[in-house]
Amino acid sequence: MLQWWQSIILGIVEGVTEFLPISSTGHLNVVEKLMGLSIDDKGVTAYTAVIQVGAIAAAVVYFWGDIVRIASAWFAGLRDAAKRTADYQMGWAIIAGVAVTVVVALGFKPLIEGPLRNLWVIVGSFVIWGLVMLVADRLGKQDRGEHSITVKDGVLLGLIQSIALIPGISRSGATISGGLLMGIDRVTATRLSFFLGIPTLLAAGGFEAATEAKNIAGSVGWASTGIGIVVSFVVAYASIAWLLKFVATNNFTAFVVYRIVAGLAIAGLLLSGVILPV
Repeated sequence: MLQWWQSIILGIVEGVTEFLPISSTGHLNVVEKLMGLSIDDKGVTAYTAVIQVGAIAAAVVYFWGDIVRIASAWFAGLRDAAKRTADYQMGWAIIAGVAVTVVVALGFKPLIEGPLRNLWVIVGSFVIWGLVMLVADRLGKQDRGEHSITVKDGVLLGLIQSIALIPGISRSGATISGGLLMGIDRVTATRLSFFLGIPTLLAAGGFEAATEAKNIAGSVGWASTGIGIVVSFVVAYASIAWLLKFVATNNFTAFVVYRIVAGLAIAGLLLSGVILPV
């Protein structure tokens, strides 16, 4: 069973890293291994997904006004074609993106929760996607705002978000990078990453909680899971506020450097035998 203090640490890690483009799953897997947990254990894998619900709840609270505005515009556009605004298009883009990600996630679930749960995969993902982020940040035109988002953008970002099912890629890092390469500005790409992530991660966490309840109870414990959810909510709310302020005036170079250094550090731990790949 996971101890309460371990769950607090994992909740903090989840809250800090969920929305930063540095991979929450990658960080959680490394910390779990340092705690002596088996990252390919079904209960631990499910726990990693379920405590994301706390971070997503923080995003729902933070963006509640935007969620209500987009949802209201979407329903209004369904009823009256004359009311199909940019927010209406945003609603369809989010629905399309989430649908694509869900289909891919269900299709590749055995691979994601099996062979890819390996710290060497995370090392490669940290470094390689860090370089992708660097290219996207430098080459993206960033001349498109929220008013320009279409269903096609949603589908493409849903496919890109699916890449982040590979541990270490980072869901936010993937969608933000994809948005930048599509010409979307940094702030809009970051906000869109949140909008896509809220339903996607709520669905993932809910699915894991429903289907892996026995494994969570047997190898982690629901009390510890609850602690992780609450802690991740509190920490994630602060993380969201900080990230949105940061991207308004900074590029992603700091995150790129961090990803590469972290990847090399994990590789060092693996090569020295401090931790094992699975």
